[in-house]
Amino acid sequence: MAPVRIAASELARHLPRKGRVLVLGCAGESRLLADAVMVAGDTLGDLIFTGIFIPGINRHDYLAHPGCRVETFFYTPEIKAAPREQVTFLPLCYNDIRARLQQVEIDAALMMVSPPDADGFCSFGNSVDFLAELWPTIPLLIAHVNPAMPCTTGHDRVPFDRISAYVEADVPLVTMDDAAVDPVAEAIASHIAPYIGDGATLQTGVGKVPGAVMRALTGRRELKIHSGLVVDSVLDLLDAGALAAGASIVAGCAIGSDRLYRRLGDPAFRFCPVAMTHDAKTIAAYSDFVAINSAIEVDILGQSYAELGPKGLMSGPGGASDYARGARMSPGGIRIVALAASAARGTISRIVAPNAGAGPVSLSRWDTDIVVTEHGAADLRGLTYQARAEALIAIAPNEHRESLAAAWQAFANRL
Repeated sequence: MAPVRIAASELARHLPRKGRVLVLGCAGESRLLADAVMVAGDTLGDLIFTGIFIPGINRHDYLAHPGCRVETFFYTPEIKAAPREQVTFLPLCYNDIRARLQQVEIDAALMMVSPPDADGFCSFGNSVDFLAELWPTIPLLIAHVNPAMPCTTGHDRVPFDRISAYVEADVPLVTMDDAAVDPVAEAIASHIAPYIGDGATLQTGVGKVPGAVMRALTGRRELKIHSGLVVDSVLDLLDAGALAAGASIVAGCAIGSDRLYRRLGDPAFRFCPVAMTHDAKTIAAYSDFVAINSAIEVDILGQSYAELGPKGLMSGPGGASDYARGARMSPGGIRIVALAASAARGTISRIVAPNAGAGPVSLSRWDTDIVVTEHGAADLRGLTYQARAEALIAIAPNEHRESLAAAWQAFANRL
C-alpha cells in the first residue's frame, strides 16, 4: 500500500492514541514534525515519546499536553524544565539503550528521511540512530521526506512503501558550527597527538577538543574514524589526505554545518546503527583504537565524572563506556579522557580529591589509560595508587596542587 501524504497539521490523526513513539533525534530530528506535535496539544493521545535528545540540538520536549510523557537518556534544558511527573530519565549507555528499545513495544516512529531513490528506498541521512535497525518491528512509520537530507550509505534504508504517512517539505537541517579555535583546547590536543600514530582509528565527541585534535593530526596517514558521531573537523583530516582510502569514516550521526552535510555522500562516509558503531567486538577488531572522551571532573584515583553540572544532571553515560570497553580489547588501544584543568576562571580545579567529583562515576579508574589537560598528560597505565595520584596532581592547575596533595595524603593514610 502506498504511503499517505499528509499535511503536518494532520499528524495527530495518524498517531496512535496510546503507546510509545520513537523519535529520530540528534541532528536527524524533524523540527517540522516536532512543531506539529507541540501544536497538536490535546488532540494527541496519551503518548510516550522517546529518543536521543541532545542539549543545544533538540529543543522540543514533546510534552504537548499533561497526558504525554517523555522518556529520555540525556537531559536537555527544555526537558529539564518540564514537570517531573512527565519525564522519565534513564541513565543508560548506548548499548543498554539499544537493548531497552528492543525489549519495549514501540508503536510508532517519527523520522526524517531523504527522498526515495530510483529503487524506492529512503536513507536516514545524517542520523542513523536506532531506527535503521528497529524500523522493521515498528508498525507505524511517519516520515518527513526532506530533500535537504543527504542520502548516505552503510545502513538498511527504509522502503518508501513501508512508510505509513509522510509530510514532504524542503527544510534546512539542524546545524552546529564547528567549535572555534581555543588556546586551552589546542594545548590539550598537543598533548594527545603524540599518542596517535599513523594507522590509528579514532573515536571522539563534540566540542573544542575534538576539533583541535583533528587539526593536530592532519600530518598523519592511514587514519580511520569509528565514532558515534562526527563533526565538521573530520573534513580537515579527509582533505589533508590523513585518512585511509575507502570508507574510512564510520559514524552513527553527523552534527555540523552545511559544509559537512554537503559531503556526507562522499565514499569515505558510512553511516551505521548503534549495533555496529558501539559494538565492543567491532571496535576491538581495529588495531590502535583511540577513544577520546571528555569529563567535567576527574578525581586523583582516575575516576571520571561527566553527567552532573552546576545546574544539575545534564547527561547520561552516553557512549563513552561502550568505547572504553572496545578500546580495551583493541590491540594497542588507548582510552583518553580530556578536560580543561580548571573552571570559573581558574578558581575551581577540575582535577579533584578522591571520590570528590560531582554526580555518579561515568568512567571507572580502570576505564581510563590517560588523562589530559592543558598542563600535560597523565599516563596511568601500570601505576600504583600513589603514582597515579602524583601524575594527576601534576596536570592540575598549579594553585590547586598543594591542596590536592594534602587531600591525597589524608586518603592514602586510610589505605
